[in-house]
Amino acid sequence: MSVPESPEESLQRVWSTVAAALDDGFGGTDVLALVGEVSTRLLPVDGVSVSLVGGARTRETLYASDGVSDRIQRLQCSLGEGPSFEAYEARRPVLVSDLAADRGSRWPVFASEIGTYPVGAVFAFPLQRGAIGIGGLDLYRSEPGWLSAEEVTTALRIVDIATLALLALRVDSLNGEWVVSLPRERAQVHQATGMLISGLGVPAEQALAKLRAHAFAVGRMVDEIADDLVSGRLVPADIEL
Repeated sequence: MSVPESPEESLQRVWSTVAAALDDGFGGTDVLALVGEVSTRLLPVDGVSVSLVGGARTRETLYASDGVSDRIQRLQCSLGEGPSFEAYEARRPVLVSDLAADRGSRWPVFASEIGTYPVGAVFAFPLQRGAIGIGGLDLYRSEPGWLSAEEVTTALRIVDIATLALLALRVDSLNGEWVVSLPRERAQVHQATGMLISGLGVPAEQALAKLRAHAFAVGRMVDEIADDLVSGRLVPADIEL
């Protein structure tokens, strides 16, 4: 009978696997999936996502382990608020053990919208090197509950692995040069933002803000509005209204 891996052995194995895969030119969501797998196996969480920061209010989801994780990220991207944004801005982990009890005080719209999903606790960690923020790792659990001090330490080790993966992928979101392929809906947000920049004559940050504001006003997700723009069902002037 084989002896189960210890948490330390699992972390070392994943670290070595990620490093070797990236050295061999193997990357993208397959590498990030290794981060997700070790997160849900070693920590008392139900899902994980990894996002890339492209500016103070801009981020792209590169990996989500399940539908709820994807919804958490999509909602934050639509609203421009939530644990990932706070973790990025504060440059520290944001640990909320009971989201329902915290509802309305930190991210009122996000907390209200996510309330219909099985999210009891959220834990957001910035991925950074020095003063430069490059992304975020978000964990959620369906029931409320804290991470122990030991589990937070394990999460921080996983954060180091995720940071290595993003750095090695050398994704340059600011210049629009994506080494890893974005999911279709995320790529469309970029394309739609570009259409608003051109059609309305506004800078990128303002174009994205207008896209989010319109989505919120009509009660839809920002990537759904982006799809309408790219498909021609909406034109930039419609977003200006």
